[in-house]
Amino acid sequence: MKTLYYYDPEIGNFYFGQGHPMKPHRMRMAHSLIESYGLLPKLDVLSYADAGIESDEYFTKFHSDDYIDFLSRVTPGNQAELADLTVGFNMGEDCPIFEGLWDFCKLYTAGSIMGATALNEGKHTRAINWSGGLHHAKETEASGFCYVNDCVLSIIELLRCRTRVLYLDIDIHHGDGVEEAFYNTDRVLTCSFHKFGNYFPDTGNFNDSGYGAGDGYCVDFPLLEGMDDEHYANVFVPVVDTIMNCYRPEAIVMQCGADSISGDRLGCFNLSVKGHGTCVEFMKKFDVPMLVLGGGGYTLRNVARCWAYETSVLVDTEVPNEIPIDDEFRGYYGPEFKLHSTISNMENMNTKEYLRRNTESLITRIKEKVQPVSPQLSAYTSDTVSGTVNWRYSSEARKARRDREMDLDPERREE
Repeated sequence: MKTLYYYDPEIGNFYFGQGHPMKPHRMRMAHSLIESYGLLPKLDVLSYADAGIESDEYFTKFHSDDYIDFLSRVTPGNQAELADLTVGFNMGEDCPIFEGLWDFCKLYTAGSIMGATALNEGKHTRAINWSGGLHHAKETEASGFCYVNDCVLSIIELLRCRTRVLYLDIDIHHGDGVEEAFYNTDRVLTCSFHKFGNYFPDTGNFNDSGYGAGDGYCVDFPLLEGMDDEHYANVFVPVVDTIMNCYRPEAIVMQCGADSISGDRLGCFNLSVKGHGTCVEFMKKFDVPMLVLGGGGYTLRNVARCWAYETSVLVDTEVPNEIPIDDEFRGYYGPEFKLHSTISNMENMNTKEYLRRNTESLITRIKEKVQPVSPQLSAYTSDTVSGTVNWRYSSEARKARRDREMDLDPERREE
């Protein structure tokens, strides 16, 4: 059974604006490298035209109606007329209004929903959408370069047919939008390994564990700068292995943000492409249907290297270290022209004791609180008329999360 691979050639044409670190052109580079390595014949390649996702109904299963209506209408030409809404929906420097914004949102989101649908239908056991993984978007606002949370929408699709879904995030930034969406349910377990402390989005401490029925089903591992391959594997493998054994998910959504790679423009970890890919390799061994998404990544050549390599991992194919001579963007990879580039000599600020102590603490909590669950334990309800699941993050859970953040941050508490 081939791996589903979503790519639409239009995705690389969008432009966030001068100086903005998010460059959709990285998708074109990654696809070119995947093609140059001869991986496309091993993939079931689909584009937006194959998705059949036009109705706004797909987006309002999580996002509010007025927010999606705004995204579908706003343009650089009319944003002045919609100034109040622009501020209210958190659009601005990080999340600019650019030409074709709504088309961009539809393109990247369609691939994630399509991948989840294919897993549900049993057509594929693995699906890839490198243009997805925009994990910061909230129910009613944009955040962190993210407008529509395709991760959440793909999980909602999986929950139509699955009892338990694991969301696993190896982006350097905390997967806050996804965690918040499922904070009070045991139907989804969210697990994020990320930089914490004076770093966007300033969430994802050890003490965040979920709320109500979701207590224990949120696992966060905050890390310090300089995290390297060896130490990352030493925490990732035992924590995720424990989750898989205790929770036994029926599907996995894995966000593989490449900003945790060494040398990223906005990142501060020191992972190699191979070290990052080791996490994907590890998840394959569980033989659970898996949707793999992109995410962050702001040094373009490293993003393309990372996702091309991980595509090769997902299709069980070794590729040479030399960048193919016929690759359209080969010049980006100079002067070494290698898939696996040299990492920096960055100091790892994560001590062995810090990692050991917190790994053991998380494993203990997982074993105590996490277990396979039935749909009846869900904190959400199914809309039997439309046959879809409508997720609305409860005000109780939001208040509990906000109170927790203020307890941890004296400045917020004073505000």
